[in-house]
Amino acid sequence: MMSLATFDVNTNQLHGELPKNISLLSSLENFSVFTNELSGDIPSDFGKHSPNLVYVSFSNNSFSGELPQELCSGFALQILTVNGNKFTGLPACLRNCSGLSRVRFDGNQFTGNITNAFGVHPSLEFISLSDNQFVGTLSPQWAECKNITDMLMGRNRISGQIPPELGQMTQLQSLSLEANDFIGQIPDELGNLSMLFKLNLSSNHLAGSIPKSVGKLNKLELLDFSDNNFTGAIPVEPGTFDSITSLNLSHNKLSGNIPAEIGNLHLHYLLDLSSNFLTGEIPSNLAKLTQLEVFNVSNNHISGEITSSLGNMLSLDSYDFSYNNLTGPIPTSGIFRKAPANAFVGNSRLCGASEGLTACSSSNKKSKNNNNKILIDVFIPICGLLVIATLMALICIFRKKPKLSDEETKNAQYFESFKSIILQEEVKFTFAEVVKALEDFHEKYCIGKGGFGRVYKAELKSGQVVAVKRLNTLDSNDIPAINLRNFETEIRTLTNIRHRNIIRLYGFCSWRSCMFLLYEYVERESLRKALYGVEGVTELSWAIRVKILQGLAHALSYLHHDCSPPIVHRDVTVNNVLLESDFEPRLSDFGTARLLSPNSSHWTHVAGSFGYMAPELALTMQVTDKCDVYSFGVVALEVMMGRHPGDLLESQLSESSQSMKEDNAELLLKDVLDQRLEPPSNELAKAVVLVMSLALGCIRTRPGFRPTMLYVAQKLSAHSLPFLPEPFGMLTINKLMGI
Repeated sequence: MMSLATFDVNTNQLHGELPKNISLLSSLENFSVFTNELSGDIPSDFGKHSPNLVYVSFSNNSFSGELPQELCSGFALQILTVNGNKFTGLPACLRNCSGLSRVRFDGNQFTGNITNAFGVHPSLEFISLSDNQFVGTLSPQWAECKNITDMLMGRNRISGQIPPELGQMTQLQSLSLEANDFIGQIPDELGNLSMLFKLNLSSNHLAGSIPKSVGKLNKLELLDFSDNNFTGAIPVEPGTFDSITSLNLSHNKLSGNIPAEIGNLHLHYLLDLSSNFLTGEIPSNLAKLTQLEVFNVSNNHISGEITSSLGNMLSLDSYDFSYNNLTGPIPTSGIFRKAPANAFVGNSRLCGASEGLTACSSSNKKSKNNNNKILIDVFIPICGLLVIATLMALICIFRKKPKLSDEETKNAQYFESFKSIILQEEVKFTFAEVVKALEDFHEKYCIGKGGFGRVYKAELKSGQVVAVKRLNTLDSNDIPAINLRNFETEIRTLTNIRHRNIIRLYGFCSWRSCMFLLYEYVERESLRKALYGVEGVTELSWAIRVKILQGLAHALSYLHHDCSPPIVHRDVTVNNVLLESDFEPRLSDFGTARLLSPNSSHWTHVAGSFGYMAPELALTMQVTDKCDVYSFGVVALEVMMGRHPGDLLESQLSESSQSMKEDNAELLLKDVLDQRLEPPSNELAKAVVLVMSLALGCIRTRPGFRPTMLYVAQKLSAHSLPFLPEPFGMLTINKLMGI
């Protein structure tokens, strides 16, 4: 086939090695085998006989060995992506391949010295060398690559100083040098990178003060300087960091007060100043950060009282004031009503109703009314407990229990430690009221049935609506012990997590050989109901669908990256995503959730829903956070397509499409999307493309090639959307997979 110009077999299930004589295709211009199961070495003379070779992609396979030294012998190569393999070494010919525009080497085992491995590439726009073992220093010559927008070199062993010449790369939008061995100071010249959107220099050995010039980058949204040796004050002043949404300066040696100007920033994801030498009081101006989700000032020398105005930061999902010199009572309003465990420990002069603290004395109280309120808050739950305990005692005395089987006796002993109790302090109803409202669990109040129980809707006399999950241990002779474990897991999981996109647990109870979970009722019920009902057309617009997936991504990112130990949900489906009246999503049903720890990577039974379950979980029982990433990808595709993406999961490509040209066997994105809606346009089109490209990355067969939920959440929340590589109507699924 000596006239063959394009060889493209990407995204199949091809395995084995490349044939040696493939190098003889002298007319070859485009060669693509990405996302298969190919292995072995690349033929050593590949590229030698193809002087017009422009595009080469070996990505997402199991290739090993070194890249061919003749790969760029024709000097025509523009795009080279070999990410997600096991390559080693580094071809010297790349130094002279001046036509390169996009290079991806990330996720391999390269060990070469990059100091002089690359030359000047005037057309280079994107380069990723992350997640390898590259050594050497960062050459000042990179500054001559004037068109680079993304320079990603994190998680290697690159050393030396950051060249000040990088400040000449004026088109740079993302610079990631994290987890290397850089030393010295941050060059002031980086403040010239006016297009910079993301700057990550974390986990190095950088020192000195943080240059004020960085604060003048008015497009910078994500800044991570954590885990270095920076000293001096935090350089936040009026007119700095105009667009910042995430700021991480933790684990340094910063000193001085927390600047009050931080409260004027546009932070809505993360503010982490922990593990420094900060002093002074917490500025009340920080209360203006009403969209912030994560706030951490732990392990400093901060003093004074915690201002009650911080209670208005209602978007906070996680906060930590521990191990400081704070004094006085902790506030009791707003976010402080449901403080995370250990949020205030290590402050010897702080008092309040939180773990590790002593109760405040009467001199700490604001007024007599506060004393009365606390007495009422304690008295009512105690009375409720006494009523429930009395009812259970009477039931035990007067009700003749049937003889239990050995299995039932074992399960009863397993569950013996549970008590009938409402967990949340602010809950003002009893379990007896719930039973009465449901008329002893009459079938007419049942709103759903699942593999592990039924769900009821209880409307209390107070007007409050509660959802009740009921599990009957005697109904499931085959897996009663699993029911018990799932019940305990859901309790332990939900009572320790706080996130606006995760369902809120009110309490639990065991009664009449049944187990009950009481949690908030969500008005629109499940995402499945909304997606496949009339609302799927009339109310689930493209903007609403993107919003739902943003919230779900943040919920999973919180579970994976902000909980200790991390939590894997294990059953992310459209059934287990509930919607508020404003379509804000709430992740629910933690019955199969799994706390990750170093010694708990396997389970003895399959948990999850088929069609959403990651391949490795169904086959090997290996549990990681990447199982949830896969399930999120399926849900995201289902939401955007308006149907379950079974065909994409099977082959990643559809075999036919009405809009397909006869000479182009690629499926158009516009034909995959939900046909009940008009195609998106303008900024919405960009948002939909971003969602679809991330979703396709999430369903990759190999867990290691899937992104993290933190990455997905940050991408979906970014202010600037990616430029479309071509008109929306011409974009193909293949094109999205290569982004």
